[in-house]
This record gives sequence, structure tokens and C-alpha cells, in this order.
Amino acid sequence: MSVSELSYALDTFYLLISAALVMWMAAGFSMLEAGLVRSKNTTEILVKNILLYAIACTSFLLIGYQLMYGQPEPGGHAPAANFFFQVVFVATAMSIVSGAVAERMKLTSFLLFTIILTAVIYPIEGHWTWGGGFLAQAGFIDFAGSGIVHMAGAGAALAGVLLLGPRHGKYGQQGRVYAIPGANMPLAALGTLILWMGWFGFNGGSQLQITGMANTNAVASIFVNTNAAAATGAISAYLLTRLVWKKADLTMILNGALAGLVAITAEPAAPSPAVASLIGVGAGLLVVLAIIALDRMRLDDPVGAISVHGVAGCYGLLCVVLTNPEASLLAQLYGIGVIFGWVFITSLAVWWTLKKTLGIRIPAEAEYVGADVTDCGVEAYPEFVSSRSS
Repeated sequence: MSVSELSYALDTFYLLISAALVMWMAAGFSMLEAGLVRSKNTTEILVKNILLYAIACTSFLLIGYQLMYGQPEPGGHAPAANFFFQVVFVATAMSIVSGAVAERMKLTSFLLFTIILTAVIYPIEGHWTWGGGFLAQAGFIDFAGSGIVHMAGAGAALAGVLLLGPRHGKYGQQGRVYAIPGANMPLAALGTLILWMGWFGFNGGSQLQITGMANTNAVASIFVNTNAAAATGAISAYLLTRLVWKKADLTMILNGALAGLVAITAEPAAPSPAVASLIGVGAGLLVVLAIIALDRMRLDDPVGAISVHGVAGCYGLLCVVLTNPEASLLAQLYGIGVIFGWVFITSLAVWWTLKKTLGIRIPAEAEYVGADVTDCGVEAYPEFVSSRSS
């Protein structure tokens, strides 16, 4: 075997393993969301996560990948490995939407939206950036997808939340906000740790190669910086909640870690570990403030997805200017505006069409009983609930 053949094999293997780690993030989103919704909606949120992954993979295979990349030129790894790595990214973007619209959206409408986002909306903005389109030519930098994946998912989620409205009982008169606790904090914590682990494939795999000293060193730095930003994001969120509420709010700590991961994703190779840690600190503080602000605006996001992936994603893209000398503030702002504007406006149009035709919200009675019974017919915790008459 020649050196070039060995390099080709190793880089292909590295990309496939990285993609498998990103695929495992689907389990992380499933567990996180299952922990943060009420028990009566657990099975339904799991159905959403399984089916959105399956639909995303199929839609991107049939339509989205060619729309995003056309016919990619052969690179330093197998073409099929590149497809597999990209398809798990589009599934991640759709997973962000799932949590934000949880507990009150019709399953059928959600799945139809999944087809359109993964087959058309995401691939088009992906072509503008990673596909070598006009945003890439304008100098917009997003190494692993703070904007292309995470902010895009948050934009689609925000459009859905605006048309869907809040869960019943979430907001009262005179600006009152009522907490609706999730059913299973151990699952939420497990989901976050799975996502944290999967993120090493998300960011590290985006280097696309492992062979060669430069690539090897870059991947090692990406792993260290990704971990550092998540750690300090969790710590800063904890300190802020302890300062404000005198409590260690687990959900805010979890979202702080995820916000740090989202923020560093825009440029995980360039910063020093110390700078990556500072980026994580900012993300952890920002996400707590964003979650509070959205609640005051009466935008009901059960898992904090819009704050974690949208606000922290935008913040991470702006931080690129501080760490990458090739980045410009104007190009980053341009990319943020174009990506968010495209995804939000097109998603709003799709959600509105679904609302006027099939409807997007489950009936009030179904919301009270829970989507597990009305949509799935299977309760997640049947032994812990009172039996219902047939």
C-alpha cells in the first residue's frame, strides 16, 4: 500500500468514525428532550426524534445532498464518507426544532416540515456556505456549523414557535411566567453528556482529515477547545444562577454546557485553550439571559433550544473575528443575516401553510391528556400513572 492510499484509508475511516459520533448525538437530543418534557409527552418526543433522523437521512440522500454540493470533486477520502458526514449534520439541525415545539405540535405537521427543511431549506443555505456559494466567496467563516447548522435550526424553531403559541398554563396575566418542570432530570443530564461526547466528532470531524502533522495537531486542538468551552459554559451558567436565584439550576447548567459547545463550533481550531474557555464563559452567561428574555417575551421553548442554538450560535460566529485573522466582522454579520433570514422566512411560510391546511397544534384536550396517548397510544411510564378508563 502506498502512502497516498494509506492516507486515503485513514482519512476515510476518521471521517466515518466522526460521523458515527455525530449520529450518536441523535440519542443525546432524544434523551435531553425526553427529560425536559412532561411524562405524558415522552413517547411522542422520542417518536419525533427517531423519525426526524430517518426522514432527514432519506430526504438528504434523494434531494438535499446534490442540491447542496452538486457533484463534489474527489477529495482525500471516499465520497460516500463525505455524504454520511454531511447527512448527520442536517439531522442535527432538525433535532433543534423538535425540542422547541414540544408538547403542543401535531406530529404529522412536524414530519412534513422535516421533509422540506432537510430536502430544500437547509441544503440551499448550506450550498451558499460549505458548497462554495456566495457567502463562502464573501469571506463568511463557519468552521463546523454554529450558523449553518445550529442558528439555522433555531431560526426554523423560532418561526414554528411564533405561529404555534405557548403551552396552556405557561403564561398568566400581568407577565406571570409559570415553570413547567421536565419529567426526568437524569435523562436530561445523560442527553447533555451524550451531546458533549458527540460534539468531538461534530467539530473534530469537520477538519475532514487526520493524516499529516498539521491536520493531526488541528484535530487535537479542536478536541481540547471544544471540551474547554463546554466546561466553562456549564460553570458560568451555574455561577449566574447561583448568584441570581441562590440555586444550582440543573437545566440552566446543561444549557450552559451546550451553549459553550455551539459557540466554539464556529471556529474551534484557531483559539488557544484559554480563549476557548473565555468563549464558553460568555456563552454560558448569555444563554441564561436569553432563556429569561424569551420567557418574558412569551415565547415558549420547553428545552431552551432557540437560546442555546440561535443566540449562542450567533455569538460564536461573532467570536470568530477575535480568533481568526482571516475573518471580518462585516462578512460574519452578512452571513448571520442571510442564513437566519433565509431559514426563518422560508420556515415561517411553510409553518403558515401547514397551519392553514392541516393545522399545526394539537387540540386542547389532547394537550391536557398528553401526546403519548393521543398520538402514539403508548405511555412512556405506564406504571407511574393512574389507569384511564377505556
